[in-house]
Order: sequence, then C-alpha cells, then structure tokens
Amino acid sequence: MLFHRTGVALGVLTLINAGSIHAQTYPVRPIRVLIGYPAGAGNDVIGRLVFAEISKTLGQQIVVDNRPGASGQIATDIVAKSAPDGYTLLNVPGSVAMSNSLYPRLPYDIVKDFDPIALQASVPFLLVVPPTLPVKNLRDLIALAKARPGQLTYGSGGGGGGPHLAGALFAMRAGLKMLHVPYRGTVQANADVAAGEISMIFSPSSSVIPMIRARRVRALAITSRERHPTLPEVPTMMEAALPDFQAGNWIALIGPRGLPTEAVNRLNSEINRVVQTPALRERFAAVGAAPLQASPREAAAFVHDEVAKWAKVVKDAGIRLE
Repeated sequence: MLFHRTGVALGVLTLINAGSIHAQTYPVRPIRVLIGYPAGAGNDVIGRLVFAEISKTLGQQIVVDNRPGASGQIATDIVAKSAPDGYTLLNVPGSVAMSNSLYPRLPYDIVKDFDPIALQASVPFLLVVPPTLPVKNLRDLIALAKARPGQLTYGSGGGGGGPHLAGALFAMRAGLKMLHVPYRGTVQANADVAAGEISMIFSPSSSVIPMIRARRVRALAITSRERHPTLPEVPTMMEAALPDFQAGNWIALIGPRGLPTEAVNRLNSEINRVVQTPALRERFAAVGAAPLQASPREAAAFVHDEVAKWAKVVKDAGIRLE
C-alpha cells in the first residue's frame, strides 16, 4: 500500500512538473521583431536595448528586422498578417496610434488586428525655437503667434508623426494659426529651427537635448507630465501655459491578434523587469527616455486610449494623409 501511495504521489509530482515545464516552453526558437523605421530611430534604439537584455533570460535570440518605409506601414502590415504564434512581433513608436485616423486606406487596424504585449519607454517632446526668435517663454511664443496669424511655422520629421500632431494640438489648444512644414527626418527639421528657417518644432528629447546644451536652440517647454531630469529648468507645457497639454512618443511591443497567453505573459514579465534595472534606466536617460511598465491589459488600454485621443486631434485639426 505504501508503495502504491508513493507511486501515486510521484506520478502526481511528475504531472505537476511536466505542466510547469510546459508552461515555460516559450520561446523554443528565435523571435523576430520587426521595426518599421531605420536603425537609429527611437523605437529601434530602445528596442535593441531591451531585447539584448531579455534574450539572456529567455534563452533565445531576438532578431531585429528593420523594414523602413511608408511611415512604418510596411512592417506593421507584415506583422498583422503573420501567424499569431509569438515569434513574429512588432516594436512600435507612439505614432502607430495616429495612423488609424490619418490614413483612410490602411490594410490593418491597430486596435482590432494587434495584441499589445508591453510598454517599454516614453520619450517626451521638447518645444524649441531659434535663439533669434524674440520670445523667452511659452506665453511669449503664444502672444507672438497671435500677433502674427499664419506667419509662424512649426516643423516635423514628416507629416502624420508625433511632432506634427503635437504642433497641431498646440495650435488648437492655444488658439493659433500656424503653418506646418514637414521634413524628411527630424535631423534636418531641427537644423532648420537652429538656423531660423522655421519658427519652432516639437522634437523628441533624444534628438534635441544636445542642441539645447550647445545653445543652438532654445527650449521653452517639455510635453511630459514632469520636468526632464537633465533639463530641470525647462517647465512642462502644463506649467508654462496649457494645463491640459500632454504629448510625446512611447515605445511598445505588440503582435498579431490572437497571441498565446503564455508568450504575452512571459515577454511582458521580462520587459517589465529589465526596464527597471539601474543599467537600463541609465541608458534610457542618456537618450532622453524614461521606463514604462504595464500589464498586458494595461498596455492594451493605454494604446487604445492613445488611438482615441489622436483621432480627435486629427478630426478637429482637419488633418488627412494618403
């Protein structure tokens, strides 16, 4: 009888252990993560930092596949149509939440066709102007724009991106009439602000902080809820003049709708862990980013809220891209 009971007990333990092993089988092969922008873009830099760390504990290589073009739509469409097995994923910037409203003929829907897995980081925008523009703060800029309706310009790295919509939101909230000037990349747009060719830009903090420190441009405000630790003298938009203004970029990992719960939970847990390590926090800070943490459910709610927020901005501003 003792032998029988022991055998039963061992059998139960074997089943439990087998179940535990099965629950930890993901991933069993390399994971491919597509990025719809060139190497060096914000979501590429952040993603590579995160993936290099989590691949160590996942025990599998994470292969970053850059597929730039069409404002990220090429890579996004590939992932939308891929098998929802957890091995083809997409690392996206916050502009993905704007696409549904900006492009009327997208072959996918960012809400209906994707499962958000985890948030990684936020990258606020800094509102900067040429040193020669006769303003010292945000209220001065608003007053100048109202005194010169239609004459002040705001740049962006391309139509439909975060800086473009942040500028449109600023114009609406402050009651301004300004002209949008799109560029083929943020670097040239930043350079033209410094040269005085355009009046302002909402530029990602990661790309413009060196120019601020070199006094090539003047920072008037930051779009995050809190001041940037390396620029404590620069107020938030809310502090400076617009209490309800918040914008900025964020980075998230998503996959095609119907991902296995095991894959989502494992990736979410690993990403939440590594973004809070001192080493990664320090590297994020160096590129103007701050870590974000969220459960899969919270990440989905965040993305869906962003889609709704920017849909309203696009509609109210009358922005339409083909």
